[in-house]
Amino acid sequence: MNKPVFALLLLAACGAAQAKLPAPTDEQKAAAAAVKDKQAWSDKVAAYKLCQAQDRVAAHYFKTKGSGGKPASAMPACADPGPYVAQVAATKEVGVADSKPVPEAGKTK
Repeated sequence: MNKPVFALLLLAACGAAQAKLPAPTDEQKAAAAAVKDKQAWSDKVAAYKLCQAQDRVAAHYFKTKGSGGKPASAMPACADPGPYVAQVAATKEVGVADSKPVPEAGKTK
């Protein structure tokens, strides 16, 4: 293949690769926020499990080495992140249609 044609094809491929994507919709933004929130919780759970494993290893070490229990400067307890609770969007939930307020019973116009 000659060099000018190859350069032209390469330039066309680079131009196509730089095309812009459309802006995400509100539903896509909410889904991305939910995934990010769930990942943050998963990271907290992983850190909690690591903390527990480190505590078990340290306890075994101090028990077997005859140091007499825990060291003088004990580390703080591991913080349990608890069960996953999805964060609800502040404005409105995705997929819930807007509704009119229901008039109170017994009131007449």
